[in-house]
Amino acid sequence: MRVVQAMEFGGPEVLAVREIPDPTPGPGQVVVQVAAADVMFLDTRLRGGWGREYFDIETPYVPGGAVAGVVVEVGAEVDPAWLGKRVATSTAASGIGGGQPVGGYAEKALAKAETLNEVPEGLSLEQAVALVHDGRTALAVFERAAIQPGEWVLVTAAGGGLGTLLIQLARSAGAHVVAAARGRAKLELAERLGAHAVIDYSEPDWAAKVRAATGRDGVNVVLDGAGGDLGEAATAAIADHGRFLGYGAAAGDFAELDKDGLAARDIAVLGLFDITGADTDWNALARGIQDAVAAGDIEVVIGQTFPLEHADRAHAAIELRKSLGRTLLTL
Repeated sequence: MRVVQAMEFGGPEVLAVREIPDPTPGPGQVVVQVAAADVMFLDTRLRGGWGREYFDIETPYVPGGAVAGVVVEVGAEVDPAWLGKRVATSTAASGIGGGQPVGGYAEKALAKAETLNEVPEGLSLEQAVALVHDGRTALAVFERAAIQPGEWVLVTAAGGGLGTLLIQLARSAGAHVVAAARGRAKLELAERLGAHAVIDYSEPDWAAKVRAATGRDGVNVVLDGAGGDLGEAATAAIADHGRFLGYGAAAGDFAELDKDGLAARDIAVLGLFDITGADTDWNALARGIQDAVAAGDIEVVIGQTFPLEHADRAHAAIELRKSLGRTLLTL
């Protein structure tokens, strides 16, 4: 089968198409004939050599932690009724808290039966794979934020896969949404999805502009997918007694916050592992967001797709910060 391998750590040019043997499912595993694979910002960072203290990845390896397609083979201890079903899933090696996001850029991929979500009618495989990571995380963040009607909510990294979903979820709760992103195209997308105000955080004093957009003391909730200095700056836009939920690191790392200063203003701070825990039902969250998209209540934004052999172009697009929503490989 054809796969894309990172032959060494480096730029997008280290990605190359190779032929390797088809995978064989072990107990509790299936083989998915891949129709679409998710391309994450994390994929680009790992390919560049970042995070080797957290991820035990050696070259050559096949990137990609999520796929959608049809189950074509099942291993021992797996219900054969899965054969022929359309599914979206993380790869067998991928997982929250210790997994490796690898194995997805391939014509066939291994997955664990326990992570399979059947794709409902009305949802394409491309939409489904775009939701594997972002959809369930967005719903987990949204539920934990407990947004109330009339509250002001700031969404950073608003043009990405998570941000575009959270804009719509916050609107559905009756909130006023301020979307922060970089560049006109992302801001126009946020406006189309229902943001009441849009702020370009490449401009000076952008957090002050967020406060001004609320017409009062600032936002009640920050949903921070940017992290880094941008996430830290976003705290200046929060009203006293607000909430800060940091779940992303699009700027390069999670935000380093003055938690004592925020506590003095009665601002609750929640990180990714505060938002989710061992009892989080990820499959239920995945089904919930799939059903919402299939029903037309939520739009999943797929900004760009590339054929498998152009995985290098997909990585380059993400690193140039020009990609909108999700980036996919299609087969």
